[in-house]
Amino acid sequence: MSGKPGTGPPDGTAARERIRSAALDLGFATVGFAPAEPPAHADAYLSWLRAGHHADMQWMAREDSVRRRLDPREALAGCRTLVVVTLAHPDHAPPDHAGPGDAIVARYALGLDYHDVFEEKLAALEAVIREADPGAECKPYVDYGPVLERDHAQRAGLGWIGKNTLLIDPRLGSWLLLGELLTTMALPPDEPFLPDRCGSCTRCMEACPTGAIVEERVLDSRLCISWLTIENRGAIPEELRAAIGGRVFGCDICQEVCPWNLDPAPADRSALVPGRPVAPRTMAAWVELLLTMDETSYRERFRGTALARPGRDGMLRNLCVGLGNEGEVGYRSLLERCLTDESELVREHARWALSRSDF
Repeated sequence: MSGKPGTGPPDGTAARERIRSAALDLGFATVGFAPAEPPAHADAYLSWLRAGHHADMQWMAREDSVRRRLDPREALAGCRTLVVVTLAHPDHAPPDHAGPGDAIVARYALGLDYHDVFEEKLAALEAVIREADPGAECKPYVDYGPVLERDHAQRAGLGWIGKNTLLIDPRLGSWLLLGELLTTMALPPDEPFLPDRCGSCTRCMEACPTGAIVEERVLDSRLCISWLTIENRGAIPEELRAAIGGRVFGCDICQEVCPWNLDPAPADRSALVPGRPVAPRTMAAWVELLLTMDETSYRERFRGTALARPGRDGMLRNLCVGLGNEGEVGYRSLLERCLTDESELVREHARWALSRSDF
């Protein structure tokens, strides 16, 4: 790439609105435009890294990664605008409707892998930008890219950063996923969203079973059920296992209790809807399935979904914890089979589950 900015159309506002309309037509729930400036909460991000709250996600602390997070122009030379877009989570029954033994999975993961969906739709949106400004360069990012996306989303007018660290849209709540398209095209920014509408509410902090929200808008990943069950490649700390309950992939607790999520406005939630059931409904059925699989067959079975992320052993680890917390005597034989698994990670968590007094 040359890094040269696009010339820009004569009427930037009209072009911006054409791009906004195209983004909504592509199925994005919301879209906003932010200037390519350093994020407002850069100091808070650096403090978060220094405190080790990123756990073992070392890519977040790499020098080049930090540099790009602190200035989008480091990610794309000549960047002038960030087009920030959201996808709405697919609907599904909330955990309070889950029956005994049901596997509780984060809402977003019951659909297609949002990375793939974002990439396809951002590529289509890039074509719209290039049509408006043929000289423009673009670079798409989802959450694996070095962009402080919630900061830019707030600056793009899409909502505020809640005490649970998530972006909250005043109409749609926080059931949203974020993506960005960096571009050298100069477009007028939207007005930033400045009000903090969390007020004195601390429901998310109080509801977190592991105390992962250590301060308002400060999340310690090492305590977060989402990190423990997805990104974590090792054992789940024993002192945290009971608090996980039956949440075998991710966690939505801080969103489930948020008042802004009680009655969200209607939105297009079809973008992530899969064409087939993503996973077994119960923990027992899931364990039965995984005990017949190796890593290759696991990844093939869950390809195209977020559930591929922890791998076969990581998911069996999570399920053993869930079965141990459920405490049904009928799970004993299933957990005993896990004791002979080739993975020590699985065996260790099966031993813990069997040691629960309910068994």
